[in-house]
Amino acid sequence: MRTYRAALVALVIASGFGCGKKEGHSVAPAPPPVVRGVTVQTIAAEDLPDVQEAVGTVRARNSAQVAARIPGSVSRVFVREGDRVGRGTLLVAIEAVESGAAAAGAASGAEEAARALSEAQAQKRLADVTFDRYSRLFAEQAVTRQEYDTRKTEQEVATQGVARAEARLAQARQGAKAAGAVAGYGRVVSPIAGVVVAKQVEAGQTVFPGTPLVTVEGDEGFRLEVAAPETLLGKVKAGDQIGIAVEGAPASGRVSEVVPVVDPATRTFTVKVDLPSRGLRSGSYGKAFFKTGSRKGVAVPAAAVVQRSSLTSVWVVSPEGVARLRLVKPGRAQGGRVEILSGLAPGEKVVTAGLDKMVDGAKVQ
Repeated sequence: MRTYRAALVALVIASGFGCGKKEGHSVAPAPPPVVRGVTVQTIAAEDLPDVQEAVGTVRARNSAQVAARIPGSVSRVFVREGDRVGRGTLLVAIEAVESGAAAAGAASGAEEAARALSEAQAQKRLADVTFDRYSRLFAEQAVTRQEYDTRKTEQEVATQGVARAEARLAQARQGAKAAGAVAGYGRVVSPIAGVVVAKQVEAGQTVFPGTPLVTVEGDEGFRLEVAAPETLLGKVKAGDQIGIAVEGAPASGRVSEVVPVVDPATRTFTVKVDLPSRGLRSGSYGKAFFKTGSRKGVAVPAAAVVQRSSLTSVWVVSPEGVARLRLVKPGRAQGGRVEILSGLAPGEKVVTAGLDKMVDGAKVQ
């Protein structure tokens, strides 16, 4: 029995030594992944502009709201929103019976005045011939002085009659021209070349003078109109180059106009910035950045920023070449660069291109 117990104890001790020996052979850790083909940039302190931001709206430089000039009924609308039109293109036809009748009456009056002038001229010719004949007879003492004076007076009256007829004809023609112009207001044409952005009437609708019909935006480009703070009044001038943020437009623009009137409700004044891009649309949102000074700070290219939900990060490469994703606090983005307020110091290296290849803890080569 004692021999059995001794053998069992020896077996347990041998098993313990065997297990301990196996645990001593642990698996070696896998080497970190290696990333190649990425761009790394060393961050340096730089002068960053202190800017004041103002928001505004993109508007066309030239816009025309075409309105009715006569009362009547819209007989046809020839355009739709988005149509491109040239100057003089027919937009809307308005049927106005009164204007047409007035134009016809004025034209008839001009014709009547022309016939009256012809009659007066015929009478003057007769008076001239008669006076010439009586002048010769008077010289021969064949007629009396009274008869001679009568024919002379008739000639003068005929001359004045022609002058009056000519004045009436001129007046009638001007009236006909004015009536024709008014009647022509029934054909509403575009005053500029551009794009139809609004159509306010439909066929059959009754309109009155001043009723908006169609709005056309010109092809002369766009501008950003912002409400600048009152503190900038006198510091912003026409011709200044300023930073802007408008989708589809360059990162800077030229101030074309400054309206030096402060709105007492908002304490702002209007600044208009030319936008060279033609692919914009009025009503778009935009920002303008007015430089007020400068300060030292760090910034990274916008392509280096990783945005995940509300968290902003950059890939930082350690002196040993190991990449780590680090949270940072971003500041203002301008000119393709993003200011980093905290989380990054001058001299550190960040990945600016090839971010899709990055893995946390990877060796960058």
